[in-house]
Amino acid sequence: MKVIAFNGSARDDGNTSILIGYVLGELRKEGIETETFSLSGKKIHGCMACRKCFENADRRCSVKGDILNECIEKMLEADGIILGSPTYFTDVSTEMKALIDRSGLVAKANGDMFRRKVGAAVIAVRRAGSIHAFSTINNFFLIGQMIIPGSNYWNMGIGRDKGDVEGDEEGIATMKILGRNMAWLIKKLNA
Repeated sequence: MKVIAFNGSARDDGNTSILIGYVLGELRKEGIETETFSLSGKKIHGCMACRKCFENADRRCSVKGDILNECIEKMLEADGIILGSPTYFTDVSTEMKALIDRSGLVAKANGDMFRRKVGAAVIAVRRAGSIHAFSTINNFFLIGQMIIPGSNYWNMGIGRDKGDVEGDEEGIATMKILGRNMAWLIKKLNA
């Protein structure tokens, strides 16, 4: 069993990474293999709406020259997918949005190829907008027929500067509970 976590932050080791780390820590305690893939500094473009993924139906985006197909491969190999993003103007980062839009369309073109995988959103926020970003990611999971575990609060941690989320005790507890619930669900689905 494996979970891939995509960090959509421009900072490899910022608040989003810290929050993802708490979720992954709980998954590892339950014997689930984890991997983190940072979108920071990597080339990823938005969807061109060419719809060639429907013509080709090969589980790949026809647009080459960026990391999208590598990300899709990691998603296909995993039992669970975590999408983590900071909140930028009440939504996910542009890199995360590109990942969602393009992988989501490829998934639709290939019979909802992420169907029944477990998906969890992780949001870092300074103050407001986290629920909109959280919904953006969850809507990707839901339209792809994925299964979303809950926690005891929405999956967000509050902090502005790098490392500030470490002071958000409720946010950290939320991430740990999310990790335990995600592990439980993945184990049930693989029983």
